[in-house]
Amino acid sequence: MPRGARLDVAGTLHHVIIRGIEQGSIVRDDTDRKMFLDRMGLLAASSGTSIYAFALMTNHAHILLKSGPNGLSGYMRRLLSWYAQYFNRRHQRVGHLFQNRYKSIICEEEAYFDKLVAYIHLNPLRAGLAETMQQLASYPWSGHAVLMNKVRYEWMDRDYVLRFFGSREGLARNAYLRFLEEELCIDREKELSGGGLVRSQGGWSKVQSMRKRGEKALGDERILGGDDFVRRVLKEGEEDKDALLPENERMKRFKEAVEQVCEDAGVTKTYLLSGSRGGKLPLLRKELAMKSVYEYGISLAETARQLGVTTNAVSYMLKSR
Repeated sequence: MPRGARLDVAGTLHHVIIRGIEQGSIVRDDTDRKMFLDRMGLLAASSGTSIYAFALMTNHAHILLKSGPNGLSGYMRRLLSWYAQYFNRRHQRVGHLFQNRYKSIICEEEAYFDKLVAYIHLNPLRAGLAETMQQLASYPWSGHAVLMNKVRYEWMDRDYVLRFFGSREGLARNAYLRFLEEELCIDREKELSGGGLVRSQGGWSKVQSMRKRGEKALGDERILGGDDFVRRVLKEGEEDKDALLPENERMKRFKEAVEQVCEDAGVTKTYLLSGSRGGKLPLLRKELAMKSVYEYGISLAETARQLGVTTNAVSYMLKSR
């Protein structure tokens, strides 16, 4: 089944996961790391996006953020498109840098905020990029160093995170560190890297118990939270869908995306629409089909016309992600 459209209501907490294509590196040295974080911060400041935690690894990255007034998709598109162009120019490479779709999970803040901050900031330690908690405190490519006052990134909302652990900085930082030590012994990979009923209710055993009691709960793979939270987010998503941009504006933006993808890949739009299946064209069409349907809400038939393929071909692209 194709993935559902993104839930992109402004002002929601997202756990975003970005991965390199075919598990490839997205950074090769500290210059790349600095460029990625500088761009991430610059766009956050200009879009009203709040960054609470992040960890930039070698072949992937985690970001905990609250989307700005215009939602998440525009922010992520500008970040990943710009960085991919920079990376390809600098390293004299062509083709895609990231997997087609970054992963974003809307999270219930009250229940998961502290766990997500800890999980994300412990990533470099668990991956061996830092060997001790002391080294982690100075690892400059994670938000943990910002909370420890070892690195300063003005665009990260350090105060907001610390206030979650206490009202005074010293006490809050100590409470955060104690919580980090506790979380280091717990594997939350499956719990915090996706949504769905089992995760939201705290495990399969709890879901089974609920079913035995005749209780029902709603789950959605795009949302990490309890039943009430899932229902509220889905309702807001439906209301947000009603306020979509006019069709002509969405079509205009998609056509701009087509031009950008062609430019990045070094192919002409004429070649993309030629019907040829040579080289990278199938992958480019698939990327654009997903963007058209999932991000811009364009129909399968219109997407097919814009890409020079059949409606069945577009449907197949979405099913074979």
